[in-house]
Amino acid sequence: MAADVEPTSAPPEPAPAGANDAAAPEKAAADDAAKPKNPAAAKPSASKKKKSTTEVAVRLRGVVKKFGSKVAVDDVSLQIRSGQVYGLIGPNGAGKTTTFSMMAGYLRPTNGDIEMLGFAPTHTDQLKSRVGVLPQDALLPPSDKVGEFLVHMARLQSIPAEKAPSIVRAVLEEIEGRDWWNVRCGSLSHGMAKRVQLAQALLGDPEVVLLDEPTSGLDPRSAYDVRQLIKARKGRCTLIVSSHNLQELEEICDAAAILDRGKVVASGSMSELTAASEEVHVKIAPPLRAAGEAPYRRNAAGLPLSKLRELHGVTRVEYDDTRHEIVVHFERGQADAEGIIGQTLWALLNGQVRISGVTKGRGLEKRVMDLTDDPDQD
Repeated sequence: MAADVEPTSAPPEPAPAGANDAAAPEKAAADDAAKPKNPAAAKPSASKKKKSTTEVAVRLRGVVKKFGSKVAVDDVSLQIRSGQVYGLIGPNGAGKTTTFSMMAGYLRPTNGDIEMLGFAPTHTDQLKSRVGVLPQDALLPPSDKVGEFLVHMARLQSIPAEKAPSIVRAVLEEIEGRDWWNVRCGSLSHGMAKRVQLAQALLGDPEVVLLDEPTSGLDPRSAYDVRQLIKARKGRCTLIVSSHNLQELEEICDAAAILDRGKVVASGSMSELTAASEEVHVKIAPPLRAAGEAPYRRNAAGLPLSKLRELHGVTRVEYDDTRHEIVVHFERGQADAEGIIGQTLWALLNGQVRISGVTKGRGLEKRVMDLTDDPDQD
């Protein structure tokens, strides 16, 4: 009856940390048999439900994972602060899924240590109901009704039988699936199924939620809805999102790590990764021209670049005449992006320069392309 939520890349070695996959059916039966008959006493232990007050929710120290002679993850160290939405970024073969699987407890590191809320991911008793997991290739049991499936998963997290239905209805309300209780999982559209899988990961209000490609294969509207759900949880728990959609990660993440060939090549806040606090990019529009005039190509000679270089805090000004873009570099601490944008636009407008767009930083996609090798690497 439980969903198949293991990644297809490799079989799990220990039992996974997330409550979604927390126990085999026989263990669940044994747990139920051991529970007190008095419903009032059938509550999770305080140690399992106590919220963590640690500043760092997830910590990786020198983590290495080898499959035979192949090194999939090579000396990865990360600290993920409590309450953050944190992205795992990189091309195919970068080690994202392997790192995700080790954090979820599906795989054991060859070397190094991982801590989830102060425990190794394999400590399922301490982490049950505190960690939720949505693997990329999670499946729902097609013959089960949505309500009964989620209630079953809630019970595997040690949520008392009398509380499970109300908790499930609350999370269905959150994913806008309040009317799906009696719908069979096999009848759900792909977008609906993805939201039910997300509801499974959010059951019991976990402190850490791992989401692997949560919007993969979704239409734009469904992907938008999932992003809104993730944003709504920001601050309530720590969310770790692995995705190929860089625009999506730039929108929802507070911080991220960029991996390439198993190594961390950059990590930090989203502002630091995109240089949003160090660069301003201004797209220049061509001047108006009469019908029949030849296309205009603006060169740097007609731009007030010298005035921009005189602005306080500015360290360098460049003009790319192929992209029709001015890049203003400035020193953090002496100026901020908003101030530089205002002064830059003022100087350009006074110089009768037409502007078609302004952005802070170079964008996450450009940053990843600069730092990683061939995006189609295996």
